[in-house]
Amino acid sequence: MRAPGTESAEETAVPERAAVYFQVDGTVQGVGFRPFVHRLASGLGLDGWVSNSGGRVEGAVAGPRDAVRNFGGRLRADAPVLARVRGVRLSPLRSRAPAAGSGFTVRTSDPAGARGGPREISPDVAICPACLRELFDPRDRRHRYPFINCTDCGPRATVIEALPYDRIRTTMRGFPLCAACLREYTDPADRRFHAEPLACPSCGPRLAWQASRGESALGAAVKTIADGGIVAVKGLGGHQLVCDAADQAAVSELRLRKNRPAKPFAVMAQDLSAVRRLARMSDTEHRLLDSAARPVVLLAALTGTAVAPAVHPGTDRIGLFLPTTGLHHLLLHELGRALVVTSGNRADEPIATDDADAPCQLSGIADGFLTHDRPIRARYDDSVVRAVGRSVITVRRARGLAPSPLPLPRRTPAPLVAVGAQQKHTVTLAARGSAHLGPHTGDLADARTLDAFEGTYTHLKELTGIEPKAVAHDLHPGYLSTQWALAQNVPRVPVQHHHAHLAACAAEHGLDAPFIGVAYDGLGFGDDGTLWGGEIMVADLTGYRRAGRLATAPLPGGEAAVRHPWRMALGHLYGSEPLGTPRPFGWLTAPFTDRLEPAAATVVRTMINRRVNCPRASSAGRLFDTVASLLGLADSVSYEGEAALALETAAGDLHAVPLALNIVRADGLWVYDSVPTLTDLLERQLGGEPTGRLAAAFHLTLAIATAELVGRAVADGAPRTVCLGGGCFVNGRLLTEVRRRLRAQGLRVFTPSAVPVGDGGISYGQAAVAAARLAKG
Repeated sequence: MRAPGTESAEETAVPERAAVYFQVDGTVQGVGFRPFVHRLASGLGLDGWVSNSGGRVEGAVAGPRDAVRNFGGRLRADAPVLARVRGVRLSPLRSRAPAAGSGFTVRTSDPAGARGGPREISPDVAICPACLRELFDPRDRRHRYPFINCTDCGPRATVIEALPYDRIRTTMRGFPLCAACLREYTDPADRRFHAEPLACPSCGPRLAWQASRGESALGAAVKTIADGGIVAVKGLGGHQLVCDAADQAAVSELRLRKNRPAKPFAVMAQDLSAVRRLARMSDTEHRLLDSAARPVVLLAALTGTAVAPAVHPGTDRIGLFLPTTGLHHLLLHELGRALVVTSGNRADEPIATDDADAPCQLSGIADGFLTHDRPIRARYDDSVVRAVGRSVITVRRARGLAPSPLPLPRRTPAPLVAVGAQQKHTVTLAARGSAHLGPHTGDLADARTLDAFEGTYTHLKELTGIEPKAVAHDLHPGYLSTQWALAQNVPRVPVQHHHAHLAACAAEHGLDAPFIGVAYDGLGFGDDGTLWGGEIMVADLTGYRRAGRLATAPLPGGEAAVRHPWRMALGHLYGSEPLGTPRPFGWLTAPFTDRLEPAAATVVRTMINRRVNCPRASSAGRLFDTVASLLGLADSVSYEGEAALALETAAGDLHAVPLALNIVRADGLWVYDSVPTLTDLLERQLGGEPTGRLAAAFHLTLAIATAELVGRAVADGAPRTVCLGGGCFVNGRLLTEVRRRLRAQGLRVFTPSAVPVGDGGISYGQAAVAAARLAKG
């Protein structure tokens, strides 16, 4: 229902000379919207003003009737490319109309305005082509200035302290503008008109390296990297560790110091031509790399390149991205080579942001610090995405993507916070019909990461103006996020882990009707107190029922089985769920068991037989671990998903014949019995079938089993719309095979895109479920 006295641009009736008050909602601050309005109104010969007010843009225009009507229509149609206009309201002004001939001005912002709804924040934006040209133009006064920016680019979310978005409410408030910058800032014809992070060498932030400043500091960092050292560089949302991507010794040393034995590092390349020398790139991947968000894109690596093998061990994919700031461009230009650019932290810790703490946090890792004096207000890691065909899968949503709002299919009647899971943690704030999914925090392993979560939550509250009246959380009582939620003095909405995965996919695509969901991940707490991870559900946003699952197997030692897939393999071989299929593994297991340490294997088998510390799980992720270990690809891992990645890499795009499988009915559910699959795998391995073909065969078999489980649920009356979710669907081979077979059944298939497919999307899914339940009452 439209508020009294407001009309759309098309409906507004105006006299020969008209005057209207306008409000524009959406992501309209930090995107050059006020300068755009100034140019638009001035070009149409209108009088009036424009201002930031709270989280929206407002103002008034007066002039010829047709020009005012034209203005109203173009507020949305011609908005700046970075803007996301969600609503334009025009209302006639019958008093205090701008006087004829008074001109058009940008007024001082009103911090007290627009308190009625959530506010939207622009993500940081990579350096634009115009600023990049100036950066390398010796005639320009910002030649080689690392902090160059304009209204089309530069920091936003990492420097904003409060809205409305004005320089005084950013971390740039400590840098008064020089006369030259002030002229640009106040000139409506200049592209830096009201560019809040505006700076130049005379008045802006400066680089530092010990006692050196400016170019000398940059030179010291360049020399250290060129000599094989590791440099901590203060980036937009935190420190980054940088070394020569071609230097095997430097990369290996970085792994040792950072305690990151195998997880691939991201590599920054100077431009798209440099990317093409390192990896294959589709049109979709080209678009992602060159977007204003500048995410890390997982590409198919070329062989025989200059990149050191230690950069991405165990996988044929390499994470590549382009420079995001002037500082990155200068480093790459001076060094003339690709660089490892990875999070400035030790394993499992949040990235360092504070100038005082960074030397302590990164002591023993970095050989030197290239820093600067612009404070970082919010911690943001680099975003990570991959393309699967023409689809985009978000692995990590952070710099460049967060905290842009996402829609909710059902408006929440009360503001709420959803606090996510334990791993790949994010937090979401929701009000009305929007959800603000915060940046990737990391794994909530200790007090330091919990502090990072609370800091992100507090800052997101300040910026959006959302004060939660309810909290949504996971069922797992051991998650730090759950414990935090239980300590809050507001109503709580518990949401099952895999329901949240599927709700995130459904909500992103605006689905409010029932659907069938496939949730494949590592582990999540089921509503029966057991561990789930391979689930077929019939659901909507308020609830679900299980329709199918994968067979269960014990996790010998619990968390130890996650770190050591050989334990998981023994769990499947000797403790798989009895579903009526004989387990004739016997001598077939010899190639696997003979390579295990006998005493350790005996202890684990005893645990399985006696059911001691062996929680059972219906987990697709743990089944991937099992197969990877049986094939000799990964017996122990240093990060979540390492074994599955090794299996996907081995499979590549090889043709395969599927393994045996069996679908049975158990306790009212359709169940994929993996025993025939593993038996066939071991038999074909003994018969000499190559490891790669067996890895491909497993992917194909799981996809066929999934399609069969979904098909049987549909035959039983489940909806014909399918949502996929969970970290296993980061696997491009699995996702492609599953979607192909589901679509062959005539089903509509949705996958998350803007929302992380893994646990990083859990908080958004929780928010969607909580909103729907609260709305339902």
